[in-house]
Amino acid sequence: MVFSSLMFMFCFLPAVILLYFAVPDKLKNTVLFICSLIFYAWGEPVYVVLMLFSTVVDYTHGRLVDKYKRSGQDKKARRALASSVIINLALLCFFKYADFAVGTVNSIFGTSIAALDLPLPIGISFYTFQTMSYTIDVYRGQAKVQNNIISFGAYVSLFPQLIAGPIVRYQTVAEALNRRKTTADKFSDGVMRFVVGLGKKVLIANNIGLIWDSVSALDFSTLTVLEAWLGIIAFTFQLYFDFSGYSDMAIGLGKIFGFDFPENFDHPYMSRSVTEFWRRWHISLGMWFREYLYIPLGGNRCSKAKWLRNIAIVWLLTGLWHGAGWNFVAWGAYFSVLLIIEKLFLLKRLEKLPSAVRRGYTFLLVVFSWVMFSIDKMPDILKFFGAMFGVGRCGFANTDGIYMLLTNVVLLAVAVLGSTELPLKLSKEIKGKLSERPVVLETVKTLFIALVMLLSVAYLVDSSFNPFLYFRF
Repeated sequence: MVFSSLMFMFCFLPAVILLYFAVPDKLKNTVLFICSLIFYAWGEPVYVVLMLFSTVVDYTHGRLVDKYKRSGQDKKARRALASSVIINLALLCFFKYADFAVGTVNSIFGTSIAALDLPLPIGISFYTFQTMSYTIDVYRGQAKVQNNIISFGAYVSLFPQLIAGPIVRYQTVAEALNRRKTTADKFSDGVMRFVVGLGKKVLIANNIGLIWDSVSALDFSTLTVLEAWLGIIAFTFQLYFDFSGYSDMAIGLGKIFGFDFPENFDHPYMSRSVTEFWRRWHISLGMWFREYLYIPLGGNRCSKAKWLRNIAIVWLLTGLWHGAGWNFVAWGAYFSVLLIIEKLFLLKRLEKLPSAVRRGYTFLLVVFSWVMFSIDKMPDILKFFGAMFGVGRCGFANTDGIYMLLTNVVLLAVAVLGSTELPLKLSKEIKGKLSERPVVLETVKTLFIALVMLLSVAYLVDSSFNPFLYFRF
């Protein structure tokens, strides 16, 4: 089942906040755990059992790893760690990749094995990586074992970032799970961050996504160059504002409840290389693969051949993490090739070019990647690339494409400017000018929050379905 409308969050959230601050500190994790399970069960009433199973498995294995490490039984500790990783990966592979494997076998060997047609549990890729990181960090001695299963369950199921991240390593929130405090300033900052994220999702991502919806519904072999480029650029900004908007909402809600979640985006479309782009986009996923796969494989502290192998493995698995389809395999392979080329020789040459050229180079390559990311059938991907480069007889533009451009030019301009550092610089400038007039500053902030919230709610009331794009991962 696909997760329900954002309107549920507005009905659910105020009650959770009121209950959370009404109970004593010792019950706050219990409130978060129970409310998070209710939140998840609203969209996945059956698979909440799967989340509880993962919670119990990793809680138990964490205790076992700690017990064996403290008693010097490292071999048993490794076995407990391996058991945890195998169970987690088995669940992820079964629910996410079983039908992909069946379809691949059928196409290669001409068999007719029936697909399982299992619905993908929401957020399984995110919370599986989180729970695995806990057991691994306990084994490494980078995190203390959590002896309270309710507190651990609150970490696993924490609803602000449960569905689409950021991926929060246990060591990041370990201290806050046991002891945290929400100040008035932190609460205010959290509300502001949440509303900014909501505005990104509802006012920008949803609206610019309508362009992509229109283009992707057409026969790709009939697209003009203008329609193809408009469509994929719209998707480029839809994905950014949708996903970064969710991350902002999660980080904001985390602050409200006393947590400090890691940043997940840092203006990635301002990057001057593909290497830099992946330091700025989905930062928590990149850090996870670096810490738990790339470095254990040897990273770059090995022979050049093994180093290149490590990059290829990480990026093929990164592609598969995003989805069970050959388009995601191609997407991961695409980035592995680009990153290898940059690291071998291109980065040094790029540094000699003007920043505008480097940013244009990076943005163009990223746009190409989103074609593979957004379209699931390889023949359609090739058709779309063909349309982008004028292969065929459809020409550069038609009246539909021109009308689409003219009616959305303001929205596109807002998306472009909003993806740069300009809004952040403007915000800092306003705060600087009003720093000596705190009443005026707070009034401006309140009016901004109220306006964005009002516009967002008005949009949501008029719209019945608003899933985040990363819910499917």
